[in-house]
Amino acid sequence: AALPGPAPADWAQAPLDPAVRAVLVGFDEHFSYAKLCQALRYLMRGGPDCLLVGTNRDHRLPLEGGAAIPGTGCLVKAVETAAQREAFIVGKPNRFMFDCVASEFGVDPSRTIMVGDRLDTDILMGNDCRLTTLLTLTGVSTLDEVRGHQDSDCPARTRLVPDYYVDSIADLLQVLGE
Repeated sequence: AALPGPAPADWAQAPLDPAVRAVLVGFDEHFSYAKLCQALRYLMRGGPDCLLVGTNRDHRLPLEGGAAIPGTGCLVKAVETAAQREAFIVGKPNRFMFDCVASEFGVDPSRTIMVGDRLDTDILMGNDCRLTTLLTLTGVSTLDEVRGHQDSDCPARTRLVPDYYVDSIADLLQVLGE
């Protein structure tokens, strides 16, 4: 939606839905200043009773050939900055999502593997949930980063070390087929 008028005072006059009790920030290719204004107005109107929820903090999304685009974390940060409060993140690396799935479907962490291409989300969540972790080297994280974390004495960095790695998910599928 466009801003309702040319001046900031006009922007504060757009109608708000009285049923809204949470602002959810996820990937949105149409994120705009108007949406940021509306999010802030809902959060200010509801105060602490209006939840601020983010899907993830990914700072960028990798594309083929080494290119990248801004990730959802950039949008979450914009709303957090405007609202002057931190979002509750429901996606990786927060274990909330895993705990919901595990309780609903009786997942046994000792028989579960977390496969992902990011150390700071996929591998961190897998390790925090006591899952076996497998890093695919087709995304954001590199083997040099893994080695740097592995050689560190910092407990926070060692939580980013996967149990295994493969160059590509295709390598894993080949092994599973055998």
